[in-house]
Amino acid sequence: MKVRTFKRHAVESLKSLKRNGWMSIAAVSAVTVTLLLVGSFISILLNVNKLATDVENDVSVRVYIDLAATKEQKDTLKTDLKKLSNVDKIEYSSREQELDKVVGSYGSEFNLFGGDDNPLFDVYVVSTESPRDTEKVAKAAEKLDNVAKVNYGGAQAKKLFNFVSAVRNIGGIIIIALLLVAMFLISNTIRITILSRRTEIEIMKLVGATNGFIRWPFFLEGAWIGFFGAIIPIAILSFVYVAAYDFVTRVLQGTYFALLAPQPFLYQIGGLLLALGVFIGAFGSLLSMRRFLKV
Repeated sequence: MKVRTFKRHAVESLKSLKRNGWMSIAAVSAVTVTLLLVGSFISILLNVNKLATDVENDVSVRVYIDLAATKEQKDTLKTDLKKLSNVDKIEYSSREQELDKVVGSYGSEFNLFGGDDNPLFDVYVVSTESPRDTEKVAKAAEKLDNVAKVNYGGAQAKKLFNFVSAVRNIGGIIIIALLLVAMFLISNTIRITILSRRTEIEIMKLVGATNGFIRWPFFLEGAWIGFFGAIIPIAILSFVYVAAYDFVTRVLQGTYFALLAPQPFLYQIGGLLLALGVFIGAFGSLLSMRRFLKV
């Protein structure tokens, strides 16, 4: 297609939007409402998945070192832990550091257990390559020398992993269902706008216009409808998400958990909604026109 011809079709499609004002507004409104729902659910589900992943990754294997172990034995234990498969990182936490954590969580009265009265163990905190590897690493660590006990959450960790997996699966199904509903609603709305102009299409066909010549303005008109319909949801989601992010960040301050950062998340979700609106609008126009091009 020549540039001049494409420019003519683009201009004609914009004029057509203006000529069919109310129908165009109805179509854009349908796109706006649908994409706002889709964008909201996608944002919520992606952040739920992010928080679930943070919780999942926070699960680690705590290897409590025998109180009678010497420094050399502790070093040997660390070396042995590193040799275990699926181990990603090992951090050492002394008895004093463990007591400080207890005092910070439960109150200063636990300071009475300082010094030689400290009943806590030195600990190696082992992070695994995958959260699913924690049980395997924990069982292997229990067999090593100078290990008093090992803790990784046991049944609670399994329940957590199953919950996270369910969240991801259900979230994926909901997103796919919403996208299908969006395509159905938007394409049907555009079909109504084209149905109201069937006489115009039939006349163009009867005077010799090719299918491509007829199709292009409607194709671009559908794309414009999708484009304009996506702008409002993007603006609303951006404003609401930034406010929600600031609030949740304050609530979760001091923890390892956080929502997806507004940048680049909002650029990504905005680009997705824009592409989705343009694609569904243009594709819906093509599908809706097929019956009228058989005159």
